[in-house]
Amino acid sequence: MDILGIAVLIFLVTDPFGNIAIFLAVLKHVEPHRRLRIVLRELLLALGLLLLFLTFGEKILSALNLSREAISIAGGIILFIIALRLIFPGPQGVLGDLPGGEPLLVPLATPAVAGPSALAVIMTLRNTHQGPLWELYAGLLLAWAAAALILSQAAFLQRLFGPRGLGAIERLTGMLLIMLSVDMLLDNLQSVLHIQP
Repeated sequence: MDILGIAVLIFLVTDPFGNIAIFLAVLKHVEPHRRLRIVLRELLLALGLLLLFLTFGEKILSALNLSREAISIAGGIILFIIALRLIFPGPQGVLGDLPGGEPLLVPLATPAVAGPSALAVIMTLRNTHQGPLWELYAGLLLAWAAAALILSQAAFLQRLFGPRGLGAIERLTGMLLIMLSVDMLLDNLQSVLHIQP
């Protein structure tokens, strides 16, 4: 997988279009002049978490004695569940109830942007990527920059697309993630079962 492929995968998993509604809901009681500052702070915290898991994910795996295939299959299952929630959201949205007030780390940095699926995918990429390590960092930074650009313009995009447009984008993202998750599961099951493709 090249840098662009890595960036697209991480971008889809962080689901910035799906997170627009979450960001707007959490920040609706915050003073308008503070909103952009809070969004940027939360995005930087999310980047820090993503970089932490990319850098030390391998050490975490070895400390827990987990195989590459186990992490990849778990990542595929998490992706599948998140994708189903994007396509068929419940009455409380993808992430459930969110607390009011000014957020710090939770729920915007995590689980909205750097959620379990993003962290699992990053750890999976770290253990399966055949190219140089800098490609993973470059792909992560590209995906984060694109997500940050979208989420920093959340109010504008909500007015531009409207609730139905954002819902359609979120469901399309969910469909793409389902295809990616099934592909991850099939690849790793073939590896575990020693089946030739």
